[in-house]
Amino acid sequence: MKLTDFDFDLPESLIAQHPLKNRSDSKLLVMDKKTGDVEDRHFHNILEYLKEGDVLVLNNTRVLPARLHGHKKDSGGHVEMLLLNPETDGYKVLIKPARRVHVGTEIVFGDGELTATAAEKHDNGIFIVKLNYEGILEEVLDGLGEMPLPPYIREQLDDKERYQTVFSKHSGSAAAPTAGLHFTTELLERIEAKGVDIVYITLHVGLGTFRPVAVDNIEEHDMHSEFYSIEKSAAERLNQAKKNGDRIISVGTTSTRTLEANFRKYETFTATSDWTNIFIYPGQDILSVDGLITNFHLPKSTLLMLVSTFSTRENILNAYNHAIQNNYRFFSFGDAMLII
Repeated sequence: MKLTDFDFDLPESLIAQHPLKNRSDSKLLVMDKKTGDVEDRHFHNILEYLKEGDVLVLNNTRVLPARLHGHKKDSGGHVEMLLLNPETDGYKVLIKPARRVHVGTEIVFGDGELTATAAEKHDNGIFIVKLNYEGILEEVLDGLGEMPLPPYIREQLDDKERYQTVFSKHSGSAAAPTAGLHFTTELLERIEAKGVDIVYITLHVGLGTFRPVAVDNIEEHDMHSEFYSIEKSAAERLNQAKKNGDRIISVGTTSTRTLEANFRKYETFTATSDWTNIFIYPGQDILSVDGLITNFHLPKSTLLMLVSTFSTRENILNAYNHAIQNNYRFFSFGDAMLII
């Protein structure tokens, strides 16, 4: 398939810049994955589409406030650094402006609570740095860092927790699993009271999620790798659902990538911690899940390609066109879609 097959025109005014006051007040576009028929609802109405015995899978990763502003120790020049993921010999980061930072450059953040020394320099602003700090890194970052909001969101949040899900637990993501942002604690309690089992898995979202596809033939695109973990209790409940014929509904593309990578590798759900660079696009069969809750994604993105796998490309693009005509809010702080 061609990259242009996943293009559409999106008015800039529909790109959500702020989260809603109440998470579950967002709109919900419900799409029948077989017919493509759509309904306009609100997210709290999702209870009407879930039933006893369903398994709802949530990604409990937690976003690090990983965007840091500092200065070079030798010259005082401003440097922005974004933490990506830990490496064996340091921490992989993205630095701007990269041309002014070299191997050996020391960068100071705050009043010296954190420093970073460039150990390796790679292309596209990627460095491996040695971090120096006292105590726990997450606590240091809470005091110094900003949330790494996507570039289409132009303002910082007053409350960092609005870029976290209410069930976030394990720190390590460079971006939020945004489909999960619509859930409130109260809504999750009501879902469980209906007899729906909630299963948590972890996938730490990398910035590669937002990397544009640069090839015309999408099958030639190389995906980034992301770390995931599935606990024994989660694998057992998912396998029970498969055996019983219960529906498994993944919340977000991150949960879907985790479940699909695990199921394809082991032909059953298996407790493990691993890395995956799975690329899901139309023409493949989804083996692990039966439904998807997701936000609305960028044109020509791998996320839109994954979503299209749950139905047909035509049905998904028709649903997106309906969303645009009805002023749905797009991307991280935008509205949601249920494909079932």
